[in-house]
Amino acid sequence: AETMSNKRTWERRIWAAKEKHRPKLSKAHLEGKGGWEKDRFAFKTDGETTGRFSDFESLKTLDKSAKGIDIISCKELSVQDFINKYEKAYKPCIISDIPSHFCWQAHCDASCEDPSVESSSDRSWTLKNLKNRFGECLFKVGEDDDGYKVKAKLKYFLKYMKHNTDDSPLYIFDGSFDDDSSSKALLQDYSVPPYFSADLLGLVGEKRRPPYRWFLVGPARSGSCVHTDPLSTSAWNTVLQGRKKWVLFPPHTPKRIAKGLDELRPGEDDEAVNYFSDLLPRIRQRHGAALGVLEFVQEAGQTVFVPGGWWHGVLNLEDSVAVTQNFCSHANFEAVWRSTRSGRKKMARKWLTLLEVAYPGLAEVARGLNRQDGFDMAPGETKKEDKEEKEREIEKKEKKRKTEGADPRQKLLIIP
Repeated sequence: AETMSNKRTWERRIWAAKEKHRPKLSKAHLEGKGGWEKDRFAFKTDGETTGRFSDFESLKTLDKSAKGIDIISCKELSVQDFINKYEKAYKPCIISDIPSHFCWQAHCDASCEDPSVESSSDRSWTLKNLKNRFGECLFKVGEDDDGYKVKAKLKYFLKYMKHNTDDSPLYIFDGSFDDDSSSKALLQDYSVPPYFSADLLGLVGEKRRPPYRWFLVGPARSGSCVHTDPLSTSAWNTVLQGRKKWVLFPPHTPKRIAKGLDELRPGEDDEAVNYFSDLLPRIRQRHGAALGVLEFVQEAGQTVFVPGGWWHGVLNLEDSVAVTQNFCSHANFEAVWRSTRSGRKKMARKWLTLLEVAYPGLAEVARGLNRQDGFDMAPGETKKEDKEEKEREIEKKEKKRKTEGADPRQKLLIIP
């Protein structure tokens, strides 16, 4: 507290968020043991002081052995061609030009290829515009050790974004921005590309379905560790500003290999910047080209398609703004159904009932998969699972209530 007393408001607010998000790291930082700057990725080597700035900079260039990814303009790709060549084949790709071609207001040069559509430069997702429009809004910048959201005002986060020297900075990855009356306006600035317009899980309703869309604002060196998306859903991610580095592993890749669990050495961190700098080169050295790893850089205006089941990790090479959504379509329905009936049983039964009305063919596919796998969805057989799912829903609502400040004892989780 004494070290923060003479700091500016944004510094105090962000430090409070950092203490909530990574308390042990913050404690080490205050004790002069490196903490948030332990690996010094933001610092150049100067005299006797060793920094790893050059290691981070080197990530902006792809390794010569890196296997690339198909890049195609949306002007040359029909929806049916996308489905046949990429979605049904579970093949990742990059689709360029979506924000400009489909006239997103979020597009940062505010240009639109359709002259009949009026674009507004003050709605493009530049950092300045976002601050002017949503500076007072709270966005999720992390979670505490109990899984509660840690939030901070955007105006404070953008100050931090400009001045931070953290190895792995805080990262706005907000999946509930549409719950806020002000930040909900972000939804008006982009549209779901036609390639991903199928939204079968939408049948169960916004309140019942799991989180599926996120607003992202990340400083250079921030990112997400290697993971697969929930319930076997596929995803699309569009960068409006900045650049991102991606790594993808095919679904059959063992978890220990994809996440680099055998490559992590004592005392090392496993954040995205460490993964790309240290763990990924070791994975390549140990396993070679046989893994079928894809590695590429996503530029502003490009949209990455990640099929369900693919392991993926992302590192922001520059200050970046993006939007991403997960989805279930006819092409990935079987995988999503199998995951949902096990992971969200109560929701799955509701979904099946709705599918019988809206998509009777898919409902029959689901029932056929259940018969094939010997999976019983009868409510009487899953009372324990129903109870557990209900408890999870109650816990989720309680966390949301607390992190939004309804309980004054929990207001420290919000950094106003």
